[in-house]
Amino acid sequence: MSGDDTGGHRAAIRVLTAEVAVALLFVALGAVVIVDSVRVGAGWADDGPQAGYFPFYVGALMVVAGVANLLIAMRRRWLLSGPFVSRVELGHVLHVLVPTAILAVLIALVGMYVAAAIFIAWFMLWHGRFRWAAAAAVALGVPVVLFMVFERWFLVPLPKGPLEAMLGL
Repeated sequence: MSGDDTGGHRAAIRVLTAEVAVALLFVALGAVVIVDSVRVGAGWADDGPQAGYFPFYVGALMVVAGVANLLIAMRRRWLLSGPFVSRVELGHVLHVLVPTAILAVLIALVGMYVAAAIFIAWFMLWHGRFRWAAAAAVALGVPVVLFMVFERWFLVPLPKGPLEAMLGL
């Protein structure tokens, strides 16, 4: 099979690579659950199961499932050798994933409301090709609505940054 997939675009990730990566990730997460379960106590106490008893077995099942999927993927590698995602498709995913990751970092630095305004404005201007006035109206309006709904009506505080502190919110 050549390096091209549908549409003549080169594959960024092959199905086999994705299968192996997910299987190994599942094994690693299961191992973390097992280790932490043992740390808090995964046995049976006089009054019943300890805190890590059930999570231990869930982690063990995750490890077994991950190893089984890894073995299946390696056994069927000839079936799974096709493209999982092309470079073009991966680019589309990254156009959303990267700004979303930046949003998560911004929430910690400048608070939810400022980060949301920046995120919404970015998407409207860059991806939606909206005019500045429309992007500004929505980017400022949505955080105001979020503030009213969460902070005033539901009384659930969202992460705030220096701007909210300066405004006394």
